[in-house]
Amino acid sequence: MDQPTPEATGTTKRNSLEDGPIKVSLTDQVIDVQAQFAHVKSPKAGAVVVFAGTTRDTFGDKAVTSLTYSAYPPVTLKTMMGIARTIRLKHDLTAISMIHRVGNVPIGEESIIIAVSAPHRQAAWRAGEEALEECKSRVEVWKREEFEDGGVWRANRDGVAGVQDHATENSNDEATAAAASQGHDNGHVEESANRKTQKQREQHLRIHRT
Repeated sequence: MDQPTPEATGTTKRNSLEDGPIKVSLTDQVIDVQAQFAHVKSPKAGAVVVFAGTTRDTFGDKAVTSLTYSAYPPVTLKTMMGIARTIRLKHDLTAISMIHRVGNVPIGEESIIIAVSAPHRQAAWRAGEEALEECKSRVEVWKREEFEDGGVWRANRDGVAGVQDHATENSNDEATAAAASQGHDNGHVEESANRKTQKQREQHLRIHRT
């Protein structure tokens, strides 16, 4: 049940895990918000809360020209499922769905949708917010923000500046992303000296279109 399985719908390739009323997913396509709503809607639920995180056009005082998310599905989905199960039990939810987009996400489009349903609104509100904060804090997703003067890999956490490189293409992008995740607690990134480890990370962090 905890092994991610590819799902093909037309030309859309997705990775997801399901456990009854719990569903977590990664996709490289535009997220269908209505589908997330429909997954959690139930006659048993008096409240449905949907959070949509969208790509903004600035970071601090710098204009963002594009944004790319990377993940390693077997690890990322397992973490998302663990969070969803815990949140559902804690708040007595009817259902919960979490989906994160990977690859390029244009400005203004959704990068994450969290939908929860519960018998009462207070539980739904609290669960939705807690699920988001847990995802931001724990889920193994990295993002690259492109500026006019270069790009920055950062862990997918609020306010983490990351390390900027000024090349359009950097062969060690994924290794930098992994280092960003390791160094987020003290607000800086340390470069790995182990080139072999970097190459292994490069092979596993991205989802590619097929």
